[in-house]
Amino acid sequence: MTGVRDIFKWLVLFFALSVAAWIFPLPGDALESGEILVVANENVAGSTDLARYYMKKRGIEEKDLIKLRVTGRETISRIDYEKKVAGPIRDRLGQKDRRARIRCLLIMYGLPLKIDPPMTTKQENDRLHVLKEKERDVTERLNKGKKVEVEGGLRNEREEIQSEIKRLKRSDCLASLDSEISLVLENNYGLDGWIPNPYFWGFKEKEGLIGRENVLMVSRLDGPSEKIVKRMIDDTLQAEKRGLEGSAYFDARWPDRDVPEDSAYAVYDRSIHLAAGRVKASRRMEVSIEQTNDLFKPGECPHAALYCGWYSLSNYVDAFTWQPGAVGYHIASGECVTLRRKNSRAWCKMMLEKGVAATIGPVDEPYVNAFPVPEIFFGFLVDGYLGLAECYMISLPYLSWKMVLIGDPLYKPFKNDTMRKPDRK
Repeated sequence: MTGVRDIFKWLVLFFALSVAAWIFPLPGDALESGEILVVANENVAGSTDLARYYMKKRGIEEKDLIKLRVTGRETISRIDYEKKVAGPIRDRLGQKDRRARIRCLLIMYGLPLKIDPPMTTKQENDRLHVLKEKERDVTERLNKGKKVEVEGGLRNEREEIQSEIKRLKRSDCLASLDSEISLVLENNYGLDGWIPNPYFWGFKEKEGLIGRENVLMVSRLDGPSEKIVKRMIDDTLQAEKRGLEGSAYFDARWPDRDVPEDSAYAVYDRSIHLAAGRVKASRRMEVSIEQTNDLFKPGECPHAALYCGWYSLSNYVDAFTWQPGAVGYHIASGECVTLRRKNSRAWCKMMLEKGVAATIGPVDEPYVNAFPVPEIFFGFLVDGYLGLAECYMISLPYLSWKMVLIGDPLYKPFKNDTMRKPDRK
């Protein structure tokens, strides 16, 4: 996979963010309601009703609703995904008028979140059994052995065994349904690992990418309950009409001047600082930044409209009172592993329960440099030109991977904010 230094060498040049959005490699003009195909699950109560509720609010025609019959669980097998999700959507998009017109898929409440890796063969399972036995044996020897034995190669031997186990289990083939379905029109790509996103701002000069004409924007209106999803839709429309008001909170790990160099963590910490700077320069709202190893503490973030921070793995901190239409994004490895598990404290689920209208998270370990880049996402969001799905798409490095965007793809929280103009120096 591409190195951190190679991926983010552009970041030091990213000070022209306020230039008009249409000069960047976007998926075309601003997304419109007639360019969305809404995907519902007839096997889950409420999915189709919520789809039609949203479509009525946004003026989307009935012909742009596709009703699937798939599992109501949060995980789907690779075989069922291909047969019951990708196949029908590919067929629908192949019909006259749709291939060129549809630019975004909206996944509704009730669709699975993630796709299991392809099944292993009998031979692979036999090999996995042998490797796990070897791993246990090496681990026991490590625990009992002397330092010289560890330095003599036992640790390296275990790492090699674990690497082969991971390869055979196809761990890097697990993907979010949303990230995989963005490539439903593309036939020529592998499932092992991520695929560079041709719309990502940082890859605009990169060669050998998948053609943009075969890449769809994907967003999801989903959450712990039907009631919450309906509230998200209503809050989005209310915030668009009035303009999103409140405060922005950014939670970095180090003071800007002390951010260490040469790691993905450093790149993203600096990007959180830069995102705070973009929001502050927009004059949309007051900005607070926490820049120590601590997180915002419970009750410290009233009237929260925007949030980005890290790192509290699957342990939501109740620091916020969320404004209607709020957008919250926590950078940690498993924050969208579930939206429904009752005892889960994952940030996406908890933020939706507490009141956000849009959030982002991974369904599994994505590696930090696969997260949407905060400065790009929030910078374009506060500029007001692009909707939520477009801001996400140009800030997202990889497809066929782990990430999920939850929220109305058309959402523009600042589109009617004419009182405070962005600073375009």
